[in-house]
Amino acid sequence: MAAKKAKKPAAKKPAAKKPAAKKSVAKKPAAKKPAAKKKAAPKKSGAKRKPNAAFMKPLTPSAALAAVIGSAAQPRTEVTSKLWAYIKKNGLQDKVNRRNINADDKLREVFGGKKTVSMFEMTKLVSKHLK
Repeated sequence: MAAKKAKKPAAKKPAAKKPAAKKSVAKKPAAKKPAAKKKAAPKKSGAKRKPNAAFMKPLTPSAALAAVIGSAAQPRTEVTSKLWAYIKKNGLQDKVNRRNINADDKLREVFGGKKTVSMFEMTKLVSKHLK
């Protein structure tokens, strides 16, 4: 560590007289009012939200899609769940780019003959097979 230098006392100079300035009168700060309390949002009676009726409407799959998920009429959410179960069971998700699905023979018919489809494009292609 560097040694600290001792300061030399400065020579005192005679202070010059300054003209007296007018003193301003300080105002007292106003008393703060307590913040208004916010009312809590009313709680909903049901614990779960109601699903949208459009998602829950049973749709009939085409023959190509029925080979993968079954021929029973199902809502869109159930179709997507069963499709993902089929993809996971058969190991069709691309190992390098996990967003892509490599179609087997059954899925290739659903995907319009494409070998590889992104998961976002998959829902678009599947919706053509639901009525």
